Amino acid sequence: MGSAIDRKALVRRHCPSLHRYDPWAPLSIGNGEFAFTADVTGLQNFLPPPGAGIPLCTMAQWGWHSYPESEGLQEYQLRKQYFEIPCQPAAGQKRDRRSVGYMTDPTGQDPLFTSLRINPHRFNLARFSFVVRDTEGSPWRSLLMDDVGEPRQYGDLWEGIVYSSFTLKGNPVGIEGTVAPDADILAFRLCSPLLEKGLLGIQISFPYASHEESASDWKSPEKHETRLVQKSTPFGAYWSFVRILDATVYFVQVQASPGVSLTPRGASEPHAFWITADRPELEVAFWFLPHLVDDQKFWAAKLFTGEFRVLWHEISSRSQRYWESFWGQGGIVDFSDSTDPRAAELERRVVLSQYLTAIQCAGSLPPQETGLTCNSWYGKFHLEMHYWHAAHFIQWGRPELFERSFLWYKRILPRAKERAASQGYRGARWPKMTEPAGSDAPSPIGPLLCWQEPHPIMYGELLSRRQGLPAVLATYGELFWETAEFMADFLQWDEKLQRFCLGPPLIPVQECHDPRRVLNPTFEIEYWYWALQKAIEWYEGASSALSAPSPEYSLEKWKDVVKALAKPPSGIAQTSGLVVYFAHENCPETFPMVTKDHPSMLLALGMLPGRRIEAHIMVNTLEEVLKSWDFSSCWGWDFPALAMTAARLERRDDAVNILLMESPKNTYLPNGHNVQWKNEGAPGGMTRSSSSRRIATPGLTTSRKAGEKTETPSVWSGGLPVYLPGNGALLLAVGMMAAGWDGAPSHSAPGFPNDGRWHLRWEGLIPLPE
Repeated sequence: MGSAIDRKALVRRHCPSLHRYDPWAPLSIGNGEFAFTADVTGLQNFLPPPGAGIPLCTMAQWGWHSYPESEGLQEYQLRKQYFEIPCQPAAGQKRDRRSVGYMTDPTGQDPLFTSLRINPHRFNLARFSFVVRDTEGSPWRSLLMDDVGEPRQYGDLWEGIVYSSFTLKGNPVGIEGTVAPDADILAFRLCSPLLEKGLLGIQISFPYASHEESASDWKSPEKHETRLVQKSTPFGAYWSFVRILDATVYFVQVQASPGVSLTPRGASEPHAFWITADRPELEVAFWFLPHLVDDQKFWAAKLFTGEFRVLWHEISSRSQRYWESFWGQGGIVDFSDSTDPRAAELERRVVLSQYLTAIQCAGSLPPQETGLTCNSWYGKFHLEMHYWHAAHFIQWGRPELFERSFLWYKRILPRAKERAASQGYRGARWPKMTEPAGSDAPSPIGPLLCWQEPHPIMYGELLSRRQGLPAVLATYGELFWETAEFMADFLQWDEKLQRFCLGPPLIPVQECHDPRRVLNPTFEIEYWYWALQKAIEWYEGASSALSAPSPEYSLEKWKDVVKALAKPPSGIAQTSGLVVYFAHENCPETFPMVTKDHPSMLLALGMLPGRRIEAHIMVNTLEEVLKSWDFSSCWGWDFPALAMTAARLERRDDAVNILLMESPKNTYLPNGHNVQWKNEGAPGGMTRSSSSRRIATPGLTTSRKAGEKTETPSVWSGGLPVYLPGNGALLLAVGMMAAGWDGAPSHSAPGFPNDGRWHLRWEGLIPLPE
């Protein structure tokens, strides 16, 4: 670990600094519950067309909306697709098969199926942009790209403040933006002589909600309502917006410095308002509220009378104190003593990933895959991704940031138990693609996925390393027992081979398989084994009255299942003749026929300790993956996950090479986001190198034919503009490679090459479990 790390210097050397407009490099500020994303001007002036950049949104964890036509639609109204599955042996049981229904088939019910998928959805709360006048008395207009001269932007990660400046008609414009760490308050300080001249202002505008990526519908002003109330206080102006979008209502409280005016734009744009000042400096703060609960009413009253000021000095000071504390505590890794030319880029990715996940993934709900930047999958969040998004908070010494969203599982536990019972199972079945109420979205894939199920037990194991097992069981014990109860009951009994099996029907991590054929996928069957073993260990050791399980749980059944659980499937690879782990038991053609999407068999010894995995077989499997896999089809979290496997196998060079592999979805932008290109290059005529950091990784690149050009495509072919599971997985992998894992080699940074080029200093990390 070495000498103490100069944390401020480490963080500040990776603060993003921009000197031109880049639609793929907007900067965000936030607090985990609320986030605002700005272009190089410091506001949201230049909205990129779909697929031509990262959307610019203002989003909150509570910002959800449903279209009115979806009112009253429920899961139970869907016609389910039924599968016949074997029953587990039980005393007095007469039948050997039963039917289980899943919401997987839209045939003949497309409107209902689609409505349940897209509702509810997150939405963009507001847009902030500049308005300008060419001369005094001329009409206000939007700021144009050609108006902006000498743009400069600096995102100060240590303070949580974005500083932006440019020239407009030869006059300087400077704006600073920040978000309060403990409330959904967005504050700006704008300085320019153009303010006093009446030639510059800020516009706040409100869209209707949309389930699309932009989360905004600017073409339906008639579908929503904006009401404005104005008051004066001794300290300046105060306004309150009431926003009504069908059944969704929220408020925006606005406080501004003296000399500031707010003017409706007019009947042609009823949801747009101008903020101007009669002096060269303007301070304004916007407090977004889902509803006025008692505590919020108190502070709103204080705002109303001017007794409480939420202006720049107050909010920026709170932000600075919070972020200094954030960076001063918890995990940190310093690569500055390393001589490998890739070390600086890896350190940059690590620092920016810590910041991005803190503002996007540390809220009261599990994050969607694009966080609070824009919509993906309608804003809904995927519980199988929660591990990659947020488990690193525990590993890096910030468990409280993870627990904000883990507590949500307790709120939806009754619904998870209802779901299991409706399918004939005991315990709690956690949803895959879900929303605040815990529903499971219909999908040909999602309801058949199961690898989110053991996650709560993994979270409990990680938390116990920070807080002690008794405290964790006292808070979350019921989640663990209900999870284990379902896991044991979900397995099918194979009478012929006298074993318990997973599937079919089942969709594994590698989602390209026919669910009717999937049997005992390597990763999932090993995860089942690890989690049930852990639950048994905790159950038998729980002595506290607060954590002792109820006798209603089937401990003996859990033990029987673990003893007779099917082994991870292995066999001869058709490509090499070596023994490898297959994707699942009915897929001996894994190599070379199914070498795309997630190479999930490797997770069984990487993310997991692989208690039943034979290391030499996993080495062969890793070799096959490196030789034959289509890495352009992988996702951002796959590369760190594979690096974790290589590290546990003591393939340290491979671990680093995989972690930093050049591949479309392992690209990290100047703002630190892990963009998911679907092909080589950046969209819209930009060179990829202008929007991302490319690094040479010896021996590991996306395969292409000799002499094949990699020119930038003129059309964006899809993917996701940001992908936070990639950032979170990167932190998990680097934390593991630095601090190790239970049973790791004893030397420093056991996951990094011991070749003299990698010298790490780290603080505040914990090893991953055995």
